Amino acid sequence: LGAIQNDSLIYEMGREIGRELRRIGVQMNLAPVVDINNNPKNPVIGFRSFGMNKRNVAEKGIAYMKGLQDAGVIATAKHFPGHGDTGKDSHKTLPVVPFSVQRLDTLELYPFKKMIDAGVGAVMTAHLYVPALDSTPHLASSLSKPIVTGLLKDKLGFKGLVITDALNMRGVTKYFPPGVVEVKALQAGNNILEFTENVPLTIRSIKKALAQGKLT
Repeated sequence: LGAIQNDSLIYEMGREIGRELRRIGVQMNLAPVVDINNNPKNPVIGFRSFGMNKRNVAEKGIAYMKGLQDAGVIATAKHFPGHGDTGKDSHKTLPVVPFSVQRLDTLELYPFKKMIDAGVGAVMTAHLYVPALDSTPHLASSLSKPIVTGLLKDKLGFKGLVITDALNMRGVTKYFPPGVVEVKALQAGNNILEFTENVPLTIRSIKKALAQGKLT
């Protein structure tokens, strides 16, 4: 798909996928991946990306997103703020993204900005350690208020749904237990929790945080 010259074909593909999802009652698709595949050692993104050119990734991501959303299915740009240039897999550990704010702003964030401007309905937050954006030790970007609320919502002006990456992944569970992870994710500004490890414990923890005034 990344090599296709005519992006209208990707739009048509997105619209057909959206049509089929609607037929089975699915209202949201956790796609497209708009990470830039610029690290050959990346064990998890690879061919899930549209390629290593930020403009190509953005244009094809937008075409796919518009196809889905024209069919009535919410598209999800992922994995914010950018999982392309890591050598580790966030399913297994917490990868470090060691770049400057300027580098992140001009490269990793580029497709997300374009997707937001084009009207994407949802964004998925990644389990990455990005010290230039939040240097709190062992804190994944998905659990970071400066990243989820400060950057994505306030600075980039995203008004749609924010969903975490799966909360059973080692990128978050390595440092925080079930119950704590989910409350931190909501405090950071996420709207939807994906794949909580212990649903009854999560519900109890959220109710407790509400009672204590830690969540609105």
